[in-house]
Amino acid sequence: MSPLVRSDRVSVMTDNSDSLSVYICDRSATMAGMTTSLITHWAAGAEFTGDSERWADVTNPATGAVSGRVALASESDAAHVIATAAAAARSWGATSVARRTQVIFAFRELLNSRKGELAELITAEHGKVYSDALGEISRGQEVVEFACGIAHLLKGGHSEGASTGVDVHSMLQPLGVVGIISPFNFPAMVPMWFFPVAIAAGNTVVLKPSEKDPSASLWIANLWKEAGLPDGVFNVLQGDKTAVDPLLQSPDVAAISFVGSTPIARYVYEEASRAGKRVQALGGAKNHMVVLPDADLDLAADAAVNAGYGSAGERCMAISVLVAVEPVADDLVARIAERTRTLVIGDGRSGQAAEADMGPLVTRAHRDKVAGYVSSGEEAGAKLVIDGRDVQARGEQEGFWLGPTLFDHVTTDMEIYREEIFGPVLSVIRVASYDEALALVNSNEYGNGTALFTNDGGAARRFQNEVEVGMVGINVPIPVPVAYYSFGGWKRSLFGDSHAHGTEGVHFFTRTKVVTSRWIDPANRPAGGLELGFPQNV
Repeated sequence: MSPLVRSDRVSVMTDNSDSLSVYICDRSATMAGMTTSLITHWAAGAEFTGDSERWADVTNPATGAVSGRVALASESDAAHVIATAAAAARSWGATSVARRTQVIFAFRELLNSRKGELAELITAEHGKVYSDALGEISRGQEVVEFACGIAHLLKGGHSEGASTGVDVHSMLQPLGVVGIISPFNFPAMVPMWFFPVAIAAGNTVVLKPSEKDPSASLWIANLWKEAGLPDGVFNVLQGDKTAVDPLLQSPDVAAISFVGSTPIARYVYEEASRAGKRVQALGGAKNHMVVLPDADLDLAADAAVNAGYGSAGERCMAISVLVAVEPVADDLVARIAERTRTLVIGDGRSGQAAEADMGPLVTRAHRDKVAGYVSSGEEAGAKLVIDGRDVQARGEQEGFWLGPTLFDHVTTDMEIYREEIFGPVLSVIRVASYDEALALVNSNEYGNGTALFTNDGGAARRFQNEVEVGMVGINVPIPVPVAYYSFGGWKRSLFGDSHAHGTEGVHFFTRTKVVTSRWIDPANRPAGGLELGFPQNV
């Protein structure tokens, strides 16, 4: 059995959700004889239900059972949360950098000691296996640790004597309230791409998580309170489009960070930009992995399975297209198929009898959608090497199961190639040369991530310079950057000019002010007089 590696990001903006009670709430609802948790909003350091009467079911993907109900915010709920963040913005922005980083470090320590709790929540609502959930938290924690050292990135410049008796210095100041709209597939990691840097820079945050797996957001809010973060600095607004639109339109919100599908990323970018906000909207992907004839085929096959099927393919950095440069395709497909057949599909919660490599898909509707793509590929003439619809999962029958699926002889006119599937479906395309492979990658509308497998350093150097993609891996299938570099793609995978975390994240969540000053020495006061000409530096 080969363990799957975890990785990264993306999804859609609005959908229904699910929950696990564990730590929250003495509030509960009884449905059909079952007790389910109520997942609410968070503002001013406490949970609140709001005045909306709309609720959505949250399900456990491994069982299909409803485990909770999440509040769907009204416009007045959204206004209340935004106003709470705005009221806290001035005092938090004026708090010293030393104090802010102390709070972030305390959050980091608490998260390290209790990340198992959060991983259980994620697995119960998203469906990814427990080890994958822990990996997600660890990658998000890297950004928290980056934010602990933000002081040196908030330093301005200083020029003494820029002109006669004139000094100039710059300073970085917070924006105020920032909105974060995150997807279902990484309910902890994706928000952590943004809020540690935003909070460290002196901003207050309104997080709008996915309705599919909302409990992680409240767990994180409780942890921030325990770490000593002042009330109102970190807030959670549950809901659907009714919750999102006020964030895009409110004059009290200065910036929006979004991760999700390309159509929604475009909508968020256009609406928020129209309202005069800064926007970083990270969209979808169709990531290609190119395998050259000189590559280590065992390494490439392992990577294709890990990157194609980890987290059930529900990540925007998943490899969904493998480009085999002949004559290696037959051998490579056989090795991938051999490894794929060893994977265990089942309930990924810790303590289960048999540890699974891959869990269910997040909802029944999404499982059915991905299964529809498998049918489409088969009908279009692609060779179905492994059919995930036939999976025998180690879990309850009502779970949202779909096994790893492998297609060979895929062509670029097929739907399974053109569209982002967001599931465990790997398509193999055969090409004759490096140039043909490069042209294929560059002609795709997306430019999120790509990988090249080769033992030829010259080919690798040429590829990393010529490929039109934002994140490139050389013998690395999921090239998610470490926290002090920035995450983001090109083309229709990004709307806006700024990537997530790293120095670009610091720049996104701050604005520069330049101060020019002159202090007159009374003993050498220059002669006065009027001068209407444009000032000159001398």
